Amino acid sequence: MSHDDRKRAIGKVVSVAADRFVVEMHVGTDNFTVVGFDDVHYVARLGSFLMIPSQSEYVVVEVVGLRERDASTPSERGDFDRAGSSKYLDVVPVGMLPMRGGAFRFGVSVFPSLYADALYALDGELDRIFETEAAVEPSVGPDGGACQPEGATRYRVLPIGKSVVFEDYDVKVRLNEFFGGHVAVLGNTGSGKSCTVASVLQSLFCKPKEHHARGATFIVFDVNGEYHAALSASAKEGAIGVERVVLDGTAAGFRLPHWFLELAEWELLLQASERTQVPILRMALGLSTLFSNAGAAELNSVRNHILAKCITQIMRDDSSSPSKHDRIIGILQRFSTNEINAAKIRPYIAINFGQMANPAGLDAYLVGPNGFELEDLKLPAYQNLPFDFAALGDAIDLAILYAEAHGNRQIRDYCSQMVTRFQALEDRPEYEFLRHEAGGAAADNGELEFLTRLVGLTGKGTGHTKANQIIIIDMNDVEDEVVELVSAVIARMLFRLLRRADPRNRFPIHLLLEEAHRYISATPSRYAVDATKIFERIAKEGRKYGMFVLLASQRPSELSKTVLSQCSNFLVHRIQNPDDLSQIRQMTPFISDSVLKRLPSLPRQHALVFGTSVNLPTTFKVREASPRPRSDDTAVVDLWFHEEGRAAGIRLAPVDTAGGEPMAVNEASDDDIF
Repeated sequence: MSHDDRKRAIGKVVSVAADRFVVEMHVGTDNFTVVGFDDVHYVARLGSFLMIPSQSEYVVVEVVGLRERDASTPSERGDFDRAGSSKYLDVVPVGMLPMRGGAFRFGVSVFPSLYADALYALDGELDRIFETEAAVEPSVGPDGGACQPEGATRYRVLPIGKSVVFEDYDVKVRLNEFFGGHVAVLGNTGSGKSCTVASVLQSLFCKPKEHHARGATFIVFDVNGEYHAALSASAKEGAIGVERVVLDGTAAGFRLPHWFLELAEWELLLQASERTQVPILRMALGLSTLFSNAGAAELNSVRNHILAKCITQIMRDDSSSPSKHDRIIGILQRFSTNEINAAKIRPYIAINFGQMANPAGLDAYLVGPNGFELEDLKLPAYQNLPFDFAALGDAIDLAILYAEAHGNRQIRDYCSQMVTRFQALEDRPEYEFLRHEAGGAAADNGELEFLTRLVGLTGKGTGHTKANQIIIIDMNDVEDEVVELVSAVIARMLFRLLRRADPRNRFPIHLLLEEAHRYISATPSRYAVDATKIFERIAKEGRKYGMFVLLASQRPSELSKTVLSQCSNFLVHRIQNPDDLSQIRQMTPFISDSVLKRLPSLPRQHALVFGTSVNLPTTFKVREASPRPRSDDTAVVDLWFHEEGRAAGIRLAPVDTAGGEPMAVNEASDDDIF
């Protein structure tokens, strides 16, 4: 040990265990304060660090407790002589720091010997522990070449707040590790989660000089409608683009074409049972694809075969001739070919005195020697091509008829519940965002064009350039079942887009999931589509493709354990619920109990950060978000106590009595303010 090290020794290690040491301070140390050769050091501050020499490195330990004397040793002094009594520090090992320069590393590989000196930490050592080098470094161009414009800079680490233990120390996260993995922001309601998320993104995008983070893509699932005000300020000076779309369930808001849904998502949405309803639904979706792809001449024989079998089946049932006529015409109005259509079939089924004109001729035309039946036909699969939403209901009826024509006489009864659910889905106003017409504007653009706009890309020559870095999907006006559906479908489409991208992992996308417990639950969803499944897959596989999750929740115990277990960085605010504290304890076994015990008493706007992006778990005061999200506490006293007759100052949306839904706020007049 060097001479300078001996001068800053404050005590000796008197107990060594795998997870905890005890340091007895030198006699004469008053109030746990040491006057060193460089400054005055308050070594007994909880959360401060000491250095214990061991071979060529220091064992870095954190102070987690302080005592006047060892509790197992009876006091030999009177109660009035406490200043001269023995003083002890309880410390836990956290990492190793080379003596002669080098990077700090988390974890301890060599333990100190008994009676080793304990030293207070120098400022230079704290700099190495916290990596307080400049956050900005020179930027580089494509493939490591010169950047444009010359002299531009980029962030290497991102300041997110100030240490509460070490004065004037910026708490920083390494950008590659922080945004190169999944992140969880946890804390009770009102503890500052939304402000922390907004503050981190504001810090990232408010970089003062070139280069800005133009390659970033954040898709914000904003279930409370609070981030637009906070993040739109980042679009100043045109450096960053922020786009907000509002999902309110109507055709005027954000829309999602129904043909983007996968088979499994349709099955969940309609709650189709596996044995009987799923095969019919799959057949119906295939038929919707088949008849929507009218330009494929090679499929015409298949269409004729299906129509012939279904019309023949209607002719064989026990209903009246007028009823058969109406059902056949109804099908042909939706599904028809050049050979089998209403004009060609109507002469055979015209009703004269309650009977069809020529049912035998119709049978000969459809299934006779020159008819349209095919042997060993394999029905086409669903191909996500545009089709009218209402056509799926007719296609389900067509699929049921086709199954009945093959001898399954009870299939209609078995599928009645699925048919009812589809009719409800067709009528519910909150699902209007999903229902499209095959010939509408949405059909002009495929899934790739839809996703290109969603991630903020715009065409430039033969390629694309970034127009928006933050895309906010405001879902404040819809219920949880719609939130689950939209988030699951969009996440699945984006994940598949990145999996197919070439080269891989060159276009990172971050999904910001506010109130994540609402749709990434530890228990199966009570709604149709279970969004947890796709987010669990993204959590497990997304890193290799460049898709990451940034989730915020007040109930970690209700979140999917799979998703939480894959998070590599955590920002934890005040948490008081025992179940939530236990959940954090289970997912962070390397965090000391003393650190976790601080969580219930953390002040507002304070958080604990730990994970791969920081060297040590650190409590810090979060950088102030400006502007703040729309998540402020209710000023109850200001709103309750006032003079008689003051207007309430709130605009209430009138209820649409026809549909039972509230009207949009912007439809209300000034007369609606009370």
